[in-house]
Amino acid sequence: MKKTYFFDLDGTLLPMDQDQFVHSYFSRLAKKMAGKIDPKQLVETIWKGTAAMVGNDGRSTNEQVFWQIFDVLTGLHHETLEEEFLDYYRNEFNEAIEACAPTPLANKIVKRMKEKGYTLVLATNPIFPRIATENRIRWAGLDLNDFDWITTFEVCRYCKPNPKYYEEILQRLNLDPKQCVMIGNDVKEDMTARLLGMEGWLITDCLLNTENRPVECEFEGTLAELQAKIETLE
Repeated sequence: MKKTYFFDLDGTLLPMDQDQFVHSYFSRLAKKMAGKIDPKQLVETIWKGTAAMVGNDGRSTNEQVFWQIFDVLTGLHHETLEEEFLDYYRNEFNEAIEACAPTPLANKIVKRMKEKGYTLVLATNPIFPRIATENRIRWAGLDLNDFDWITTFEVCRYCKPNPKYYEEILQRLNLDPKQCVMIGNDVKEDMTARLLGMEGWLITDCLLNTENRPVECEFEGTLAELQAKIETLE
């Protein structure tokens, strides 16, 4: 049986300096929305909304959970700001590519795996709207059609590192976890998939292990080493 490969995006297929990305993202969004909401309040609200999505118990989509928090904390109705947010993601957000270091290896790896007939899932933490995720896919030099499923906050009810995030994908696509591999750069968020019986392949170019967890995975290496590995796959 051909395996299904789950790919993380930020720091995996799209190498980046996470701290620089967060700063670039927030500073531009705060400037964009300054006429509507105090910049400090906006940033604090987004962080709290993100925390609520990470803690989502499946009762609603991540999108619904985020906007519920946003409306309560700001006293605003997010529908009145929706067009400004979407315009930001269409335009200014793309300048945050400055925090990234796209590599042609990402496209080569993904295209080669598609040639081999594998099912590919873009398993990026679903805390962004689809438009933001589509832009980051393009930054990485990839095509939306490279993936059979893309996780975004509109369609997901859990976040990494909750194992239920992976369970939701497995159920949606009717996949056997023992025939799936999670490829990512974050020891906590991505290797959690191993709890379900999936293999974990850890990419080390932009390795994240903020809690200094012991590394347990079936493969550990750079994107260049991953490219070599996939040539050995059946």
